[in-house]
Amino acid sequence: MSIILPLLAALVVVVHFAFVAFVVAGALLAIRWPRIAWVHLPAAAWGALVEFSGWICPLTPLENWLREQAGTAGYAGDFVEHYVVPVLYPENLTRGFQIAAGTFVVALNACAYGWLVRRTRRRRAAG
Repeated sequence: MSIILPLLAALVVVVHFAFVAFVVAGALLAIRWPRIAWVHLPAAAWGALVEFSGWICPLTPLENWLREQAGTAGYAGDFVEHYVVPVLYPENLTRGFQIAAGTFVVALNACAYGWLVRRTRRRRAAG
């Protein structure tokens, strides 16, 4: 059991990172596979809500709990602050950065979905 909990914590990190990547770039996938939008739009809404509200995603406490149960230390803050920001930016996550990141995600996805809607309308009008 001692090896299983750290592996589960690592799995939560992988799933969390994949979810964040999907939230950020899922609309680009929807351009290729439009049905993904039905999954991506609620995921993007949740991601934006977490960033704009300053909430902690439930996966972060789950990962910390698994680490603590395994006898290793958890961490303070949220997933983005702990894993993503140190890779992209050496400074601590600020509230302003969270708002900027959330705005970037919303803008990127709005542009991609706008393009997808225009393309779909053109195809329907042509055919």
